[in-house]
Amino acid sequence: MPGIQILEPSTRGRIRIPLVALGGAIFILAGLLPLAVAAQDAAAPTVKPPIMVLGTVQALSGNTITVKSDAGVAMQVTVQDGARLLRVEPGQRTLAGASPFSLSDLQVGDRIMARGSMNAQELAATTLVAIKGADIAQKQAQEREDWQKRGTGGLVKSVDPAAGTVTISTGQGGNRTLVIHASATTILRRYAPGSVKFDEATKAPLDQIKPGDQLRARGPRSADGGTLEAEEIVSGSFRNLAGPVQAIDAAGSTITVNDTATKKAVVITLTPESEVKKLDPAVAQRVAMRLSGGGANRPGGSPGRPAGSPGAAVPPEGPGPAGPPSGSPGADRPAGAQARGAGADFQQILARAPSITLKDLQKGNMVIVVATEGQTPESATAITVVAGVEPMLQASTSASQAMLSSSWNLGGGGGGEGGGEAPQ
Repeated sequence: MPGIQILEPSTRGRIRIPLVALGGAIFILAGLLPLAVAAQDAAAPTVKPPIMVLGTVQALSGNTITVKSDAGVAMQVTVQDGARLLRVEPGQRTLAGASPFSLSDLQVGDRIMARGSMNAQELAATTLVAIKGADIAQKQAQEREDWQKRGTGGLVKSVDPAAGTVTISTGQGGNRTLVIHASATTILRRYAPGSVKFDEATKAPLDQIKPGDQLRARGPRSADGGTLEAEEIVSGSFRNLAGPVQAIDAAGSTITVNDTATKKAVVITLTPESEVKKLDPAVAQRVAMRLSGGGANRPGGSPGRPAGSPGAAVPPEGPGPAGPPSGSPGADRPAGAQARGAGADFQQILARAPSITLKDLQKGNMVIVVATEGQTPESATAITVVAGVEPMLQASTSASQAMLSSSWNLGGGGGGEGGGEAPQ
């Protein structure tokens, strides 16, 4: 059935074990499924392995559940008499701590994995594993707060897999650096090519990180702010573009931008996950003054933040878990963290900037774009598009791009599944 997440048995009779994104709470079936079904499969080795359906509870009627996949396709699941019903916490890797629950306790918004056999267009479920939607939301909120407090990001300058370190540039023009230390317990994720969804990020070793990649990490910093012991690292290969809009195709959800760096036109596709913002002219001017070095010396300015920017962190907007937010520019910022704070402050500015649509853009508007690598150098998929940036680009194109890069906010994951486990 197209669109619905149905996992068929493999040709060898073994169940394919995928990563299941349960609404931002990553549910590692590689650990859960064998415990749930081993006894049944051992007792009936000649029976065709069952099918799994994954999604969010949309409606309930007796023992029938309407499950909606993340692709937006609905399917009926009928829970059989005697079915095994287990509740787990977000981030739980095995069924060791699972607790039985009654079908009447299931609620709309809960995430489930149903296992059974197909009967016409519905699944006859003999096993149902669920996570409460409210628990997922609470865990996501905790993850977002932690990313705000202890997160940082920037462009990768160098990687030393043997030493387990990554050096990133966090300041304007790349003149501020931070050394990130990874250990055996550090969660390493990497965005899939062409994807801006955090749930599609996969486990990847440190040596897959390359100079020029964008990277976010969270963990405790050293007293001087020069190093960070990473508990989690998220990286990806993305493009930074800046230049005038040459064409707009609202129907096709694309804009064509003449990249000032390459002097070539790039067709940028916008998806529902893409963020399009427009800065207020006064805000853009203040940021431009900061980029040109004037913000710190004028009245109301400060070394660590563009004048007029808020002092408190703002959680990312939008439904579900947001991308890892930048570090919070609070009073506990280490001395010398001026450049690192710039990206955090700009993330706050973006959070407050109004969202716009393609119809609000005009030919000739200057934009800064963070995008995924496309199939060709002439194509890309937008992560963030920021308009109203003419003063910033006049002050410094490279510094403006670096500021946006260090405040990147990729949709669909606030530190993952709530338990900090890496995707498999």
